[in-house]
Amino acid sequence: MNVKGLRKDTRDVLSMLSSIDINSSVAVYVQIENHVQFAIASGRLKPTDQLPSVRELSEQLNVNPNTVAKAYRDLEVMGLLYTRRGMGVFINKGIEQRCREDVRKRIIGRIYEVISEAKAAGLTSSEINEIVSKSQTVAGTPYGPTPASVLQLSRSKKKK
Repeated sequence: MNVKGLRKDTRDVLSMLSSIDINSSVAVYVQIENHVQFAIASGRLKPTDQLPSVRELSEQLNVNPNTVAKAYRDLEVMGLLYTRRGMGVFINKGIEQRCREDVRKRIIGRIYEVISEAKAAGLTSSEINEIVSKSQTVAGTPYGPTPASVLQLSRSKKKK
């Protein structure tokens, strides 16, 4: 696909969505939904911005068009997108704050759950803080593989 021939805003969204990982345990349509929500919450996508067509995005991600269509339908049901027949799919107005709050609440819940699991598995607060600190310093994408520099922290340390 010739990405250079696309509108700049479409190229930007395709670039943002290119970090979808088809090998992740998270379904591709869920990753698309989450990436769109994250982009709205962070301000990278703004009201009335147009998303790539189902065909454009499915070709770019090399996934079935039905996968992209499902993500777009779900996002429309959530009130984040609207479709203009013959025009395309756009970000809805007035949803930024709600999207930020929803994403923040979901992420806080996931962090709490993971930290609770870590404590239940016997990791110390120091070890948890080291993992969090290291994770913040490395470039990564949601749903992608864990960077080796973070994984190396999984080696058990000898207790003194």
